Amino acid sequence: MEFGKKLKKIAEAQRKLALRVVESPLEIEKVQTVAAVDVSYRENTARAAFLLCSFPDCEVLKTKVVETEVSFPYVSTFFFLRETRPILLALRGEDFDLLLIDGHGKAHPRGYGLASHVGLLIGRPTIGVAKKFLRGAPERSFVRVGKAYVSVGYLIDLDSAARIVETLLERDYPKPLRLADRLSKRGSL
Repeated sequence: MEFGKKLKKIAEAQRKLALRVVESPLEIEKVQTVAAVDVSYRENTARAAFLLCSFPDCEVLKTKVVETEVSFPYVSTFFFLRETRPILLALRGEDFDLLLIDGHGKAHPRGYGLASHVGLLIGRPTIGVAKKFLRGAPERSFVRVGKAYVSVGYLIDLDSAARIVETLLERDYPKPLRLADRLSKRGSL
């Protein structure tokens, strides 16, 4: 099948999966641990970093880095096809209350970005935290917190997501994701 036709089918699947995203308030006082994942690339190798910290003080409890080959190229708005596998490998065997993902959730032109996809797959609350606005994102699907664009991933509402990210801000960006980014690029904190 031609690549363009394949992307159209995947886009339609995203629209259907967006209807399965559960958005609900999260009892923030029950959150004790927050995980963050980020992926960096060197040619066709992805390095996914997992970081677990306590909440709300963000003391680092655990880190892990996994590497894997990447089979899908970077295509805007189809980021989840490239990053899901490395992220799932990094999350394997880990326990946490909430996950921050470097990418969009519902703030996506089709209402279903990386944070929503991973959240749906793992069945845990996820928050999409992106450095850039994605053109075509639905109105009111994100909020700016510091330098981050925050959106619902899965099993959380936008207000709860914004409050959690605001609590974790350090230098205008959530500390767990900043550390996960560093870990994915350097292999250490």
